[in-house]
Amino acid sequence: MNLLQKWLFCLPFLFPLYSMAQEGNPVPQVTDSLYREDQVYIGITYNIVTGQPSEIQSSQFSGGLHLGFIRDMPLNERRNIALGVGLGWSIDTYGQNLFVGRQIDGEGSRFQVLDRNRIDFDANRFTTQSIDAPLQFRWRTSTPDSYKFWRIYTGLRPAYVYHFQSKFEQDGNTYRESDIPEFERFRLGATFTFGYNTFNFNFYYSLNSFFKDVDLDGESLDLRTFQVGLMFYLL
Repeated sequence: MNLLQKWLFCLPFLFPLYSMAQEGNPVPQVTDSLYREDQVYIGITYNIVTGQPSEIQSSQFSGGLHLGFIRDMPLNERRNIALGVGLGWSIDTYGQNLFVGRQIDGEGSRFQVLDRNRIDFDANRFTTQSIDAPLQFRWRTSTPDSYKFWRIYTGLRPAYVYHFQSKFEQDGNTYRESDIPEFERFRLGATFTFGYNTFNFNFYYSLNSFFKDVDLDGESLDLRTFQVGLMFYLL
C-alpha cells in the first residue's frame, strides 16, 4: 500500500474523532460581526484521465489527497461574498495505459499507449506532488453566530509540481522514471465546490495538459484530468 492509499484509508477514522472532540469540549460562542471564514481544508478525490488520443484510458486506482489553508476576505457588509486565497499541498496518482519513460539509449523521452492484448502488465501510473495556491470566489449563507451554512466556491487552483514519477510494473520487471522534460510542472485547473457545513462535493478540471510538445502516432498528446471528490472545511 503506497503513501496515498494509506492516507485515504485513515481519513474516514479521523473525522469521527474530530467530531467527538468538538462535542466533548464545547467552545463558548462569541458573536463577531467582522468574522472571516478562514479554513483548513482536507480533500480526497477520484482522478479521471481525459484527453487525446482516445486510446488512453484510466485504469486501476487513481486518487488524490489535498491539504491546505485558505484566508477569507469578505467583499460585502453581510460578509457572505468573499475571495479566498490559500496555500496547500497535494499528492495525486493517475493509473492509465500510457507508458512514460526514457528511450533505451537514454536519449529523449518515450511515450507509448499500452495495449493489454499485446503487453501484459500489472500496473502503470504516474504520481505527482505539488504546492498549490487556490484562488476562490465564495458565496455562503453564513452569519456571525453560525458555523453551519451552505456554500458555493468556484475558482482556480494554480500549482507547481515539485515531484513527478512514472511507474510501470509487470511480472519480474519494475521501471520508474522521474526525469521527463516534456512534463509540465506548472499546473492550472478550474475548481467548483458546493455543500453544507463540513462536508462538500468538490470538482476540478485541469486547463493545461500534463505534457507539452508531444506527438503520439501523429496525434498531439493532450492529457488532462477531471477530479471528483469530497472537501472537508475545518474552522
